[in-house]
Amino acid sequence: MRSDLEIAREATLRPITEVAADLGLDPDDLLPYGRYIAKVPAPALAHRLGDRPDGRLVLVTAMTPTSFGEGKTTTTIGLGQALRAIGRRAVIAVREPSLGPCLGLKGGAAGGGYSQVLPMEEINLHFTGDLHAVSTAHNLLSAVVDNHLHQGAVPEIHPRKVVWKRVMDMNDRSLRSILVGLEGQGGNGVMREDGFEITAASEVMAVLCLAENLADLKRRLGEVLVGYDSLGRPVRAGDIGVHGAMAALLKQAIHPNLVQSIEGTPAFVHGGPFANIAHGCNTLIATRLALKLGEYVVTEAGFAADLGAEKFFDIKCRAGGLKPAAAVLVVTRRAYARHGIENVAKHVENLGGFGVPVVVSINRFLDDEPAELEEIRARCADLGVPAAITDFREGGGAGGLELAELVCAASESPSSFQPLYPLVLGIREKVEVVAQRVYGAAGVEFSQGARAEIKRIEDLGYWGLPVCMAKTPASISDDPKLPGRPRDFVLSVNGAKVSAGAGFVVVYTGKVMTMPGLPRQPAALSIDVDAEGNVSGLF
Repeated sequence: MRSDLEIAREATLRPITEVAADLGLDPDDLLPYGRYIAKVPAPALAHRLGDRPDGRLVLVTAMTPTSFGEGKTTTTIGLGQALRAIGRRAVIAVREPSLGPCLGLKGGAAGGGYSQVLPMEEINLHFTGDLHAVSTAHNLLSAVVDNHLHQGAVPEIHPRKVVWKRVMDMNDRSLRSILVGLEGQGGNGVMREDGFEITAASEVMAVLCLAENLADLKRRLGEVLVGYDSLGRPVRAGDIGVHGAMAALLKQAIHPNLVQSIEGTPAFVHGGPFANIAHGCNTLIATRLALKLGEYVVTEAGFAADLGAEKFFDIKCRAGGLKPAAAVLVVTRRAYARHGIENVAKHVENLGGFGVPVVVSINRFLDDEPAELEEIRARCADLGVPAAITDFREGGGAGGLELAELVCAASESPSSFQPLYPLVLGIREKVEVVAQRVYGAAGVEFSQGARAEIKRIEDLGYWGLPVCMAKTPASISDDPKLPGRPRDFVLSVNGAKVSAGAGFVVVYTGKVMTMPGLPRQPAALSIDVDAEGNVSGLF
């Protein structure tokens, strides 16, 4: 089997101006990054496209995955190609890959086989520099906070009450907990405990993904909570005056990136949060732009429906006023073998609970037997959910024509979408709703520290925000060792943090980590480049 990289290199790419023309965009609407990539200044197009009706929004999510992933991004890209193949004006909107998984375990987020977005090497490595801009803006705030402490500036920030950590776009477990300001008799700043999180799950990434425009981005950055003074009063980025510089670093990153699939379908690749520790969706700006330019917009949310889809509906759709027309649940033989039909049934139930029609995509791998896949399809029929066997990796868009027809049929009905909970509930009540209705938990146990932090967040006036659940992706529960559809378990909540700029409250469950580690054999050990600049070993 040929690698994704080999397939990508054989593809003939169209100039990005031709891809843009398919969307009705002129060369003057683009900020080119070479011949095959361009940024699209969405705010500049807002007035021109404002009266145009939105297309139909289709979310691709999945059953609980194995550690290798089930091809959700491949399905998203392949479905966009399949919709084009049956005569629909489809646009793809996916997240940017993070270097953490690219160089770690799971791989990139550019799809696979004949359902990729291109140029694959650039997208999976540095692309247009968006993630680097996010890291830099985030760490600028960290540097200014530590300098603020060192200088004894006003407003006061208590060194032991700083809640803002540093980030990097790399998996590195040794940076989870560190000490800064060591030695130097004060010349190195104020000694305090600190740590790193991964860029893709940072609040600055969430701000980028949920901002309406540059002015809104700057406003949100000013609301970011960095710590407290000695009396427990909050100190925000705007209070120390750094949010303007942070916004300046992100002024190009806020523009969506336009590329193409291997079959030439227009694709916006923009924003890259993780769904297990962040909200897991691409940017609101890119999705809205795609909806104005396409008849169908196919997007994704990270990991399974209990994580990515729930956050897509309760956070992104609520924030942006989006009404998804249909959801596609990716099922694979290997995930089915581990989790069974009850896992599929629970995710179908959850998606239907948001008022969204559901279609199942049974994603075929080369070692799957046809009889095994047909058995899964029959079990889906027993659940009353339409299902198609797809082969997007080997077949491209042609490998999912049946799925495309099912999606079109499902999206014909007017959307009855509604979020899971009203914002008037308290934070603990929102957590209990998600835990019981989405995860199937019998109850929720809040640690003493979590209770205290939630009370502080509510006392600061943030009780009306949605919750962003940080949880293992390996199980519907908070225990990665529980497969299938766990029942009668109690969800353990051990902490909470307000992401005031992003506009949600992060709730930590189980033993979830905000800085992943590398596996025994990181993918980076297989990656190389020759003297001519040809990369090898990249998927």
